Amino acid sequence: MPKHTWTIAGFLSALVLMAIGFLQYRSQQGALDRAEAAAHESEKALVAARSEQTNLLATLQASADRIAELESAMTEATQKRSGLEEQMRQEVQSRDVTISELRGRLTVDILDRVLFDSGESRLKPEGEAILARVAQVLSRFPGRALQVVGHTDNVPIRNRTPDGFTDNWALSAGRAVSAVRFLVDKAGVDPRRLTAVGCGEFHPLAPNDAPEGRARNRRIAIVVLPEELAATDLPKPKPAPESALDPATPGTPEANAGSRTESKAVEEVPKSVP
Repeated sequence: MPKHTWTIAGFLSALVLMAIGFLQYRSQQGALDRAEAAAHESEKALVAARSEQTNLLATLQASADRIAELESAMTEATQKRSGLEEQMRQEVQSRDVTISELRGRLTVDILDRVLFDSGESRLKPEGEAILARVAQVLSRFPGRALQVVGHTDNVPIRNRTPDGFTDNWALSAGRAVSAVRFLVDKAGVDPRRLTAVGCGEFHPLAPNDAPEGRARNRRIAIVVLPEELAATDLPKPKPAPESALDPATPGTPEANAGSRTESKAVEEVPKSVP
């Protein structure tokens, strides 16, 4: 074979080898590029996962803090409720005053025989003394709104009462308003905490077919609502006058003169007797 033929064959072989090497290089470079891209994506995913983990841990911590806060608030509210109930029982509970608690609402039921004369809405001295003691306890819990609810038995009013009432609904409303006015004017309770309601004979505690049952139904109920139901604009109430809170020496409402009771009644109390 001529010499130039070997030269051409060697050159062609070198070209083939170079082509093969270049193709292998391109293939390996492509694989390397793909591996680097995959590593970059994995790194991005890892950063995102770490960021999400950090956010989840922060959310979990915030949730744990919120749960602890709610548990503390519930414990505090329970202690306040039990504290209010215990203090009220020590201060006013008697055979004429009963205290009950249901779903965060404390109810003080005061029989009408210690508060009012028959058919009248004017408070008796012993009734004022009981309300003064109730107000003294309530002054330690300024964040609680109050409902003062008048109740009667089902015996109809045959003739107009000395105060001008012609039915039990009006009588119950008038008595609730009288109790509210005393709490505001003489016991220093913030009027924005109070609502006066008259229910007549329609919410009895006992059957009205016996004198004992009718006596239980004639009452004033002071309902102490949970703090979450209190008005949001309630300031801390001023201390009640000491003379008003002393059952033996009821005082005059000089510090609260001219104050007006923001009360609601189911029926307007008659203002005059025709």
